[in-house]
Amino acid sequence: MCRVVIARTHGSVPRETGAAMLVWADGQSGTIGGGSLEYQAAERARAALGGGDWVEKVPLGPALGQCCGGAVTLLGEIFDARRLDEISAPVFARRVTGERPMPLALRDQLRRARNSGAPVPAQLLDGWMIEPIAAPRRKLWLFGAGHVGRAVVGVLAPCPEFDITWIDTARDRFPGALPAGVDVLFSPTPADLIRFAPADGEHLIFTYSHALDLEICHRLLTHGFKSAGLIGSATKWARFRSQLARLGHAPDAISRITCPIGRPELGKHPQAIAIGVASVLLSRAGQSEKTDQTPTTNQPTGRHHERSTSGR
Repeated sequence: MCRVVIARTHGSVPRETGAAMLVWADGQSGTIGGGSLEYQAAERARAALGGGDWVEKVPLGPALGQCCGGAVTLLGEIFDARRLDEISAPVFARRVTGERPMPLALRDQLRRARNSGAPVPAQLLDGWMIEPIAAPRRKLWLFGAGHVGRAVVGVLAPCPEFDITWIDTARDRFPGALPAGVDVLFSPTPADLIRFAPADGEHLIFTYSHALDLEICHRLLTHGFKSAGLIGSATKWARFRSQLARLGHAPDAISRITCPIGRPELGKHPQAIAIGVASVLLSRAGQSEKTDQTPTTNQPTGRHHERSTSGR
C-alpha cells in the first residue's frame, strides 16, 4: 500500500500540508483533493507499489491545468505491517531524501511534543518529514440507529475529529456494515450508559421513543456534558421542558439542550437533517478554535467496535 501525503504547499492549493490518502492496486481511501492532482498522484502511487518511496513537486497550473495556480510537494511512501510497527506517537518523523541529520528546529519540536504535548504541524524540512499522530479530539455520542441516526453517522464518521459512540437497544438495530471509527454499544436501557459518558462529550438524541429521549435528556442533565441536541418539534421540546422541570432541573440547565437540532430550514429528510447537524457541529468547532476553547485530545483510529452492555 502507498500512502501519499501533501508534504509542502506553495500558493493556492486544494488541500493543506498533511492531507493524505492511501492507494492500493484496485482502490484508494482518503483524499488530497484537486481532481487531476489526486488522479495523477494515485496513478503514480500504484506504479510505485512494486518499488520504493518518492517525492515530487507538482505545479498545479503548468503541470495539470488547474486554476489554483500554486504548487504542492507530494511524498509517496510504501507501507507494510513491519513499517507500521516502527511508527510511534506522538510524532511520526523520518528522513525521506538525502543524508542530512534531523534539523535542530525539528528536534526541538519533537522534544516539546514528547515532553509537554506541544502541537507539531506536518512539515517537510531539509529532507525530513514529520507529522503529528493524534486521536479524535471530539467525543460524540449518538443515541438511535434509525433512519436519522444512520444518516448522521454516515455524514460524520469520515470526519477525523470525531470519536463516535453509537447507542441503541439491540445489535440488530444497527446496519450490517459499520463505518470505521465508530464504537457501537447496545443495551435494553441505553440511558443507563450515560454514567460512562465523558464529561466533555457531545450528544445527539434521536431514538424511536419519546419516553427514551426524555430519560436520556434527564440523565445527561444529571451527569453533565459539553453539548446535547434532541430531534423534535417546538411542541415536543415545550413538553420536554415542562417534564424536565418537574424532574428538578433548572431552566438554565434545560436550555443547554438544543431542540430542534441542525438546521430545520433544510427540511426533514434524514439526509437533510444529517447535513444540518454536521454543519452546526463543524461550525461550532471553528468558533471554539478561534477562542481556544476546543479540547485538544486527537484523530481517528480507523476501527469500529461493538459491545453489549446489558449486563452492566
